[in-house]
Amino acid sequence: MPDQETAEFRPVPERTSSTPWVFAAVLACAVAAGAAWWFWLRPGQQPPAPPPVVVAPQVPLAPPPMPEASGPQNPVDALAPADAALPALAASDKRVTELLAELLGRDKLTAFLLTDGFVRRVVATVDNLGRAQAPSRMWPVQPMPQRFVVNGEGDAPTTMAASNSARYSAFLTFAEAVPLEPAVALYARLYPLFQQAYEELGYPKRYFNDRLVAVLDHLLLAPEPQGPLRVKLTPVNTDVPNLRPWVRYEFVDPALESLSSGQKILVRMGPANEARAKALIRDLRKRVATSQISRKPGQ
Repeated sequence: MPDQETAEFRPVPERTSSTPWVFAAVLACAVAAGAAWWFWLRPGQQPPAPPPVVVAPQVPLAPPPMPEASGPQNPVDALAPADAALPALAASDKRVTELLAELLGRDKLTAFLLTDGFVRRVVATVDNLGRAQAPSRMWPVQPMPQRFVVNGEGDAPTTMAASNSARYSAFLTFAEAVPLEPAVALYARLYPLFQQAYEELGYPKRYFNDRLVAVLDHLLLAPEPQGPLRVKLTPVNTDVPNLRPWVRYEFVDPALESLSSGQKILVRMGPANEARAKALIRDLRKRVATSQISRKPGQ
């Protein structure tokens, strides 16, 4: 049985009604996760329970679950051998933080990433980005002080303000500057920690790198709508004043609102930023998808 700390990082169950990597992976998938925090919230605040979503059968919600297999489809040892003497997962934060600082620089590390429980945060976030929900308490990125802005006000449908896209620039610039080749090699060196964290989530016969490739493929399938996107406030039946209405916005278009958490975040970034994020995701996927028969969407 997993301990209480491990249980906190379990994936959020799929609703029946809803449809880099150490460092490189967190900078591709977590581009999306970080964007969500910057988009909707301010520091120190947790979002309320997400509203029900509308089923849109024509849009795939999540990558299919990886089948149990006798071995990985995308073996990481093809990238680099694992370090011979790794710390235990529960005691890995210090070593992982040192290696992150060597790769990224300590200033950038502290500005953009959360290093406590980093391996478990990355694994849980990757797994959840293909699901209906990706709880922010599990993300490996620092919160930022901006919040979501719309054109218009009140409960009537309105549109996302164009100024929202600008807040992603710093994070995307940071992600684009990460040297992917040494980052992916470091991911491979530390991969046993990520695999252990993935098994602790409840996947003892599956492989984290296969899940990472599947989620990256899934994110590349996110739609790229043009023009202003209409949003609305989710109704709340309570007499208590809502002091944080920006966390209640959802897409008016049911096909967009029914996307997975990761795909929805990419759409919220705006077309130009989504294109930048997808370029990072494609580059990462080329490096971690080691199977010769892996399909390459968007290539």
